Amino acid sequence: MPVLLIASVLLQFVCLVHMVRSGRPYWWIWVIMLGSYLGVAVYFFTQILPELRHDPAGRRLVRNVRDRIDPEHQRRRIAQQLDVADTVENRRRLAEESLRLGDYTNAAELYRSVLKGIYATDPAFLLGLAQSLAGLGDHAGARDTLDALIRANPQFRSDEGHFLYARCLEALGENDRALEEYSVLATSYPGEEARLRYGRLLKSLNRPRDARRVFEDMLKRAKAAPKYYRRKEQAHLDAAKQELAELAPATE
Repeated sequence: MPVLLIASVLLQFVCLVHMVRSGRPYWWIWVIMLGSYLGVAVYFFTQILPELRHDPAGRRLVRNVRDRIDPEHQRRRIAQQLDVADTVENRRRLAEESLRLGDYTNAAELYRSVLKGIYATDPAFLLGLAQSLAGLGDHAGARDTLDALIRANPQFRSDEGHFLYARCLEALGENDRALEEYSVLATSYPGEEARLRYGRLLKSLNRPRDARRVFEDMLKRAKAAPKYYRRKEQAHLDAAKQELAELAPATE
């Protein structure tokens, strides 16, 4: 009983705070306080939920919760739309959703199905295919697809595509070329994973001083970065600290 009472009080408090901040009529106090769980439910479904549906942040929250409960929901919905209208746009959406869910085989098939006619060299579709092939472990196919993308679209720029290309070269043992790509990404990629991979590749090639410099630069950049960025990249920054600790005995 105490647990249910505490939960009821907390939910009522949340609803009351929302009511005051959003300027709702004060008679809602009686509905929330006297109605307990029922009052909270009435307030949530009539006042909060409609607001969430029209707020971008609220829609993202609802979508994230739904995806955790039913990660296949969006894909089923798009597949139904594709059954009704077999269009390039619906195939693209289904390919992207399959890629997001890690269904690389289906994603690759869908991307290949739209890489025809006027879309034969579409950079977004070629990048999606390359990502799907890399997910399947076909790094040679992914590299060749990215090469074809750049040949057909020399002005196209993509941080994720560039990073994927470097990873494919590394996976294929083309270390010199991979280092060249990582060295560019070290100053351009919007995140720490590319720099971390660059340092680790240098370390694996017995270049500890260069690797140390990369890891130290990561931590130095992070100190000047906003807090939200450090939180987002914390796992990679922690890995850089660990790599530095392991390098220390070998460089003393």
